[in-house]
Amino acid sequence: MTDMERRPQPYRPVRLLPLFLAMGLLFYQSHQPGDSFSLPDIDHIDKLLHCLAYAVLGLAFLFALPPRWRRQRPVPAGCAVVLFCLLYGVFDEWHQSFIPGRFAGIDDAAADAAGGVLAVVGDWTWRRWRTIMKTSGGSRESARSG
Repeated sequence: MTDMERRPQPYRPVRLLPLFLAMGLLFYQSHQPGDSFSLPDIDHIDKLLHCLAYAVLGLAFLFALPPRWRRQRPVPAGCAVVLFCLLYGVFDEWHQSFIPGRFAGIDDAAADAAGGVLAVVGDWTWRRWRTIMKTSGGSRESARSG
């Protein structure tokens, strides 16, 4: 192990920018009156959109976490993502209760937490796939050159 690998890298606050951007966009969207937009007439489309929007928030939160801590402690990192999405979703629902034509709902907060789970599962799947591809790609290259 080289000195660079052993030495902890300093945390870069720029990693927070995607998180603040996602939070700001969600807050802005939540602040729009209920009659200012319409959704397609598809069953539960609002829950799907909540889930996808909060999956993006969850990925931004994962990115904001210190990478070394996230790699060394994936379960607490994943739990932190889901909890963050749930708490931000509850705050968002409370905020919407003051906006004309908007309503707070526990089902929306549940969809927000599901978005956090989707982010964690997606991130884990992506990392696992990359590891498998690196491992299998290296063995194919050595077989070709041999």
